[in-house]
Amino acid sequence: MKDLWDTLPVTVQDIAVAVALLLPLVVIGGLLLRGFRPYPLIRALLWRFRWANLLFVLLIATSVGMGIGLIAQERGLRIGTARAASKFDMVVSAPGSELTMMMAAVYLQASDVPLLDGAAYDLIANNPQVEIAAPIAFGDSYKGAPVVGTIADFVTYLSDDRVQGRLFQQSGEAVAGAAAGLKVGDRFTPQHGHGPSADEEAHEGFEIEVVGLLPRTGSPWDRAVLIPVETVWEVHGLANGHAFDDGDRIGPPFDPALFPGTPAVIVRAKELWANYVLRSEFTRKGEMMAFFPGTVLSTLYRVMGDIRQAMSVISVVTQVLVAASVLLGLFILSRLFQRQLAMLRALGAPRRFVMAVVWGYGVALLMAGTVLGLVFGLGAASVLSQIVTARTDILVTAAIGWPEITLALAFLSATSILSLIPAVIVLARPIVESLRA
Repeated sequence: MKDLWDTLPVTVQDIAVAVALLLPLVVIGGLLLRGFRPYPLIRALLWRFRWANLLFVLLIATSVGMGIGLIAQERGLRIGTARAASKFDMVVSAPGSELTMMMAAVYLQASDVPLLDGAAYDLIANNPQVEIAAPIAFGDSYKGAPVVGTIADFVTYLSDDRVQGRLFQQSGEAVAGAAAGLKVGDRFTPQHGHGPSADEEAHEGFEIEVVGLLPRTGSPWDRAVLIPVETVWEVHGLANGHAFDDGDRIGPPFDPALFPGTPAVIVRAKELWANYVLRSEFTRKGEMMAFFPGTVLSTLYRVMGDIRQAMSVISVVTQVLVAASVLLGLFILSRLFQRQLAMLRALGAPRRFVMAVVWGYGVALLMAGTVLGLVFGLGAASVLSQIVTARTDILVTAAIGWPEITLALAFLSATSILSLIPAVIVLARPIVESLRA
């Protein structure tokens, strides 16, 4: 529960909106209930018709929960994807689709992309403003976990220097992600490609030992197994970027003539301002392109913003339909106890008292349904988050925020006003007719 409320920073505007939405409910309740205490009678009606009331509350809760769950999930997905890309300031690759390259290099989605050659990597790595130039080589896997070749400096940066065990120090060693299913000391043989057929394409004769584990990052890299980029090249029968007399040396600098190529280079600049200069310098028509994953995500968020608007419209339409159902349901429920209300009127109960009973009864059901809907919404968002996390390896956490609470309050306020209509109709019905019902 603490985690839930930690996601709800309260502002003056939030409080003002909440008060404005609840004001009609408070005003109507104050006018109807002033001088009366109909609560025992309302409780009796709630208990007397408890099973019908329960179904009514569940209908309201399901509707509210669906709208809240969808909106909360969309926000959680945006936050999760942004968090997963936070370590990737800039990606440099061969010209092509920025979105495809981002999905491959940042989110480790299998893609067939062209390679940057040794001269291009040398230009990037030797720029005085570049702190880290990490080549990324992928295409292999182990039991579905992507095996990614890179350099030790990038592993240190990705893990915030919190590797359990140690970094790889020679070819044939690996650092496994927190969700890769491996532990320190395990040995495995990588397979070419992904999917069920990968088991039939194992690189026989190449055994790799896990010497370290990454902390959980909440990104697809949690399932990755990181090995020296030289190992990837060697496994595929290529040069390893170093002269033969360098022995088993790994890591930069690489000999451009012996550099087999890399799909992407993850670049971290020494200064924030240098990123824009480097993007311009590393973008060369027909040779290579540089882009910020954050910028590509912003474009996706604009599309997701349109989706969010569509979801909001669907949610509003759903709420309108449910409001109509609520109104119809209150009519039906009021028919269940119209004889009791008619007896009250026959005994001389004030009209405002009878109206307060009917309205209070309806509002009690609406409040219970709305609160339960918030719980349903949180549960739905949590289940959806687990599904999305399992499918994408992006840690998605959904929580109830003020937009969802505002939606619930708006629904409660609007339907509470509508619940006056059944109360008015009950009073308009002749007492004798109601007693005969």
